[in-house]
Amino acid sequence: MHCLDCRTPGTNSPTIGVCQGCGAGVCAAHARVATRSVRRGSLIGTPGEAEARTVLCPVCAAVEAPAVAALTR
Repeated sequence: MHCLDCRTPGTNSPTIGVCQGCGAGVCAAHARVATRSVRRGSLIGTPGEAEARTVLCPVCAAVEAPAVAALTR
């Protein structure tokens, strides 16, 4: 699979992940890695929270988390 953002201008770069927002393949140069809070546990009692990684393309990163849009892996 090749990076969608690299493929558009005619370059073929292998993907390292898939955008969680739109499903596009992203290469190391275009991948934006963000963290999100995940709640886990039972409905009864105090739920726990943990940080999880999310891979986004530059377009989805700019929309979902503007601070992440400038980050590169």
